[in-house]
Amino acid sequence: MDHALSSPLLTNEDLRQIARWAADCAERALPVFEARSPDDARPREAIVAARAFAASGTRTANLRKVAWAALKAAGEVDDPAAVAAARAASAAAASAYTHPIATPHQVNHILSPAAYSACAIALGAADETAAAEAEIRWALERASPTVRQVVQRMPARVAGKSRMSALLHRLDMSLRG
Repeated sequence: MDHALSSPLLTNEDLRQIARWAADCAERALPVFEARSPDDARPREAIVAARAFAASGTRTANLRKVAWAALKAAGEVDDPAAVAAARAASAAAASAYTHPIATPHQVNHILSPAAYSACAIALGAADETAAAEAEIRWALERASPTVRQVVQRMPARVAGKSRMSALLHRLDMSLRG
């Protein structure tokens, strides 16, 4: 029997590793959101919930609730960098719900926290391209072997034209290489 066909695409430990990396990435952009909306704790709560999941591996209704709340926070702020930071936090909490289906869409769930964080930090920087690249390098350096292996088991992303698509593609290709 082919071991690759009999082993699950994603284990609970895989999801915990993904959530830990996602929370680390999203947390770097959190100050961008909090500078624009200091009284809105929803993105921070999403990151805290992602870390709690990473520590215990238990997916709860609260995890899903705070992911949606952080996404709602993104829709209520008028600064593109703050929007990206809140989306990074939402995606970090939602990463625990990555489905064990080998599709490019599921790869987005894994990579979005890092890509949104890079976008948030780069927007408005003196050199946006260099700032995004530095953030992507930071995320790549901290991706665990498990995160890399999970991405490698998924189909590769196709490059798109948007800034976000380019960041996702860069992360995807680098984690495979």
